[in-house]
This record gives sequence, structure tokens and C-alpha cells, in this order.
Amino acid sequence: MDDPPPTTSHDNGGAAVAPIYTARVTVTGGDSAHGRATGRALSSDGALDLALRTPKELGGDASGPNPEQLFAAGFAASLHGVLALLARQHALDPAPITVDAAVALGRAPAGDGYELRADLVVRWPGVARETAAVLVAKAAELCPYSRMARRGIPVTITLAAEK
Repeated sequence: MDDPPPTTSHDNGGAAVAPIYTARVTVTGGDSAHGRATGRALSSDGALDLALRTPKELGGDASGPNPEQLFAAGFAASLHGVLALLARQHALDPAPITVDAAVALGRAPAGDGYELRADLVVRWPGVARETAAVLVAKAAELCPYSRMARRGIPVTITLAAEK
């Protein structure tokens, strides 16, 4: 029996998101030092096949990417993509745009687990600062990762049936 598809019944307070693309990744194997995922991450289409490793700061060997790096890459790429689209809509060259992302993992203030913090810096040489600022603000409104960070994200975690 196949696992049920992801539910969207509680997306955005009840209005379901109509998926136009769904990424599927399975993480398997590895140690669980510090409750961290180590092992292998493989996408259903095979385009992503990574050995995950714990960063040195958490006692690992840092010989591969970690979840925070993958999240930072996704966030930066998403914001960059939205900003590039806006640039083209305003007859501006998106080629010089860079987005640097820093994602920090730390203890939750209440001491009940961990939390993430993301800081992104956009560089857009050759475009007036005022113009760039307006478009960066608009990109931050439209970027799905920014929306997730501001509003949260609907999550369903299900224990699969034994096969």
C-alpha cells in the first residue's frame, strides 16, 4: 500500500494550496548524533543525491552538506528567482543580483528544542538603491520561503503504515 499523498486540508486556514510542483526527498541511514540527520538524501527523480553530515560546531566532520545549508540554499535561490522575475518585468538586468543567506541553528529561548534564524543580503550592483529596495521588498512579499518564514508553513507528519 502506498503512503497517502500530502494533505492540504489545513493550508492557509483551510484554503488548500493547489500544488504546481512537489519535491519528494527521502533521507535514510546515518548516525543520529545531536538528533541530526546524517546519511543520504535522495530525491524521487534522482537529481538530488547527497551525503548529509553534521557540522563541526555540533561535533561532526562537516564532510557533506547539512540541513541548514540546504535550507539556506533553497531560501536564497527562491528569493533570487522572484527578484530576477521582477527585474525582467521592470526591464532591468537580473544577472548581477546575488543573494547571500545565513541560517543559524540555536536553542529555543524556552529551552524546549531548537529554532532557526535566517538572514539574507541582496546585492544588485548597477541599479539605483531606491529602485532595488522597492523590488527587494516586493520579492520578499512574493517569495514562498519568505512567506513561510513570516506565516509558518502547514505541516503534516504521519507515521506510515507498516508494509
